[in-house]
Amino acid sequence: MKRTAQVIYALLLLIMANFTVSAQNQSGPFAKDVPILYLGIDFTQVKVINDASATPSDIKNRYFAGINLVVISEVKKYDWQKALDKSNYSIDLGIVTARNEKIDETKISSNNTADETRLKPGDIENLLQQYDFSGKKGIGLVLFMESLSKSSENGTMWVTFVNMDTQKMILTEKMTGKAMGFGFRNYYAYTVYKVIQDIKKNKLSEWRSKYGS
Repeated sequence: MKRTAQVIYALLLLIMANFTVSAQNQSGPFAKDVPILYLGIDFTQVKVINDASATPSDIKNRYFAGINLVVISEVKKYDWQKALDKSNYSIDLGIVTARNEKIDETKISSNNTADETRLKPGDIENLLQQYDFSGKKGIGLVLFMESLSKSSENGTMWVTFVNMDTQKMILTEKMTGKAMGFGFRNYYAYTVYKVIQDIKKNKLSEWRSKYGS
């Protein structure tokens, strides 16, 4: 009987260990211990609407990079790690930097407010297929900026999470942030700040409920 009890006990331990490993492997993308890589803001689809405060050349060559830089340098304000409640967070702007440098500056400006609502989730999936994630593992976060509008005083962007191992989109959600501040860079960088705050206060719990935590 003693031998049988020992065997049963050992089997129970093995089952519990397997269950624990399985649970860890099934952790949702928004679980605290699942690492995330912030890839930055992709401006390749953006339209700057009714804003003559900067030339298209300056917007492409100065301000796109400037907005990306301020988001990663002012970490206390643009705190993605805290907003997403992550214990493991890192940054690599290499892909978006290369893509933004190839933007055709003649296509940046627009006078059409309908350009704030032209992209669909399928467009974002297609854009992700253009990304080369070679050497990158796990979950990536990229913002596809759709519009920066002086008319509506906001920025619209697609907050997108991708499995970089498979290049499959996990989630993309269109979000809008209010613009505020002096100068083109600060004015529109603030839209990202507002989106981060919205994610922290409202969206994270919703995403965890839907995708697991």
